Amino acid sequence: MWHFCYNTSMRLDKLLANSGYGTRSEVKEFLRKGRVMIDGEVIRDPGYSVTEEMSFRITLDGEEVKGSEYLYFCLNKPDGYLTAMSDDRLPCVGDLLPSQLKTKKISPVGRLDYHTTGVLLLTNDGELSHRLTSPKWHREKVYLVTYTGDDLTEKEVALFQKGMTLCEKGHAPEKLKSAKLELLPGKQCRLTLTEGKTHQVKRMLAATGRSVELLHRESIGTLKLKDDQLPGEMYALSEEDIRLLKEE
Repeated sequence: MWHFCYNTSMRLDKLLANSGYGTRSEVKEFLRKGRVMIDGEVIRDPGYSVTEEMSFRITLDGEEVKGSEYLYFCLNKPDGYLTAMSDDRLPCVGDLLPSQLKTKKISPVGRLDYHTTGVLLLTNDGELSHRLTSPKWHREKVYLVTYTGDDLTEKEVALFQKGMTLCEKGHAPEKLKSAKLELLPGKQCRLTLTEGKTHQVKRMLAATGRSVELLHRESIGTLKLKDDQLPGEMYALSEEDIRLLKEE
């Protein structure tokens, strides 16, 4: 069964292009060369119409393809990259996208600092992006923190659980929501937040007299990296991944 995220008919070349399999011109070349099949039959017509009422299997070079109006990827953001699609001076996550995705209006959901690594959601689903970055969305975000200074103690665990207040010079006191702090050996801790203040992890650690040395986001809600996913690599979310994100 071919699953759609839209309710109208669509040209085959547009469906494949929207799904990240190339530009419209590249997809037309795939079709011309007979590389695309529907239920085992070669389809060369770019204008071949597909609708959600149809039940079929599309393959490209024998591999089943997944079609969607929207694209969703989980990137393992490397150190030294801006959370932006383009920049004149510094490397950015947009540089990591393959060429066929650069025209799909994909953008990061939220941001990670230049030196922060880990889970970053990329999508062209504007509605979902808005929902996930809204202050009303309180899904857990988990960070692995390597810090300098005295070892964290149960005192900080209790302070974070209660919901600490940041008192920074030149700024009004800022009350934070409850956060879960897990103490780890070797100057590390795992911090779970349900909000996303600017530089929040660094500011929280600084308020206790420590400094963040390395910061890695392990998950956003149910969204996690693959076990073998290297920095700079990304994977397309499954239908189940997308469903869970939207339910959250």
